[in-house]
Amino acid sequence: MTRTQAPVVESAPVQVYAAGSLREAFTEIARDHEVRTGQRVALTFGASGLLRERIEKGEPAQVFASADTSHPQRLAERGGWQPPVVFTRNALCALTSDQISATPDTLLATLLRSDVRLGTSTPKADPSGDYAWALFRQAEAIQPGAYAQLDRKALKLTGGADSPKPPVGRGTYAWVMDQRQADVFLTYCTNAVAAQTEVPRLRVVQLPAALQVGAAYGLTVRADASPAALAFAAALREPAARAVLQKLGFGQP
Repeated sequence: MTRTQAPVVESAPVQVYAAGSLREAFTEIARDHEVRTGQRVALTFGASGLLRERIEKGEPAQVFASADTSHPQRLAERGGWQPPVVFTRNALCALTSDQISATPDTLLATLLRSDVRLGTSTPKADPSGDYAWALFRQAEAIQPGAYAQLDRKALKLTGGADSPKPPVGRGTYAWVMDQRQADVFLTYCTNAVAAQTEVPRLRVVQLPAALQVGAAYGLTVRADASPAALAFAAALREPAARAVLQKLGFGQP
């Protein structure tokens, strides 16, 4: 009779770097993984582009979960990291103040209004910002001149290396909107829903079909990753983890 071999538990925690939008999901997934396996997991969250830069400078991440595929692909192309796989998806929504009355059909007109302050994250540093500019390009196809107007007025309030950080215990987007730094903020739908939960007066507006922007989240591990790191990365693609992601509004890969 053969005996199932128990997984090797490493003394050092698995170093996981992940997009800030994954904070709630990964915190739950890592906790469940630790209970199930006994392997500790250390989570570091931030804007994906900034995390990638920190990894390139030598920080000891073993698993990298980005809100896009380009940052993990860049690591793979430089060597030392495996090609990324898409493990979940997200989309952009508009998070608005209670002073803004917008529907999907009126959203573009609202964004273009001169009296509406439009908040975004920071392109290149944070994929959320890159996706916002993709939306601007789609708006140009609907209304010529829209791209230049949106590009000019967008306030890059989050995701940059020098972006102000919210107080401990506050969500970034709930805090930005609660401080009335913007009237409308383009962010992931999961972030928007979480912000509304924290500040119920905020509103979440879905994008119309012509402006919808999808976000594919890429997962990569070091080429020489430890067995424990490989096991955690594999767990992120298993049904239990996908159920957590789906519960929080993320999509299937």
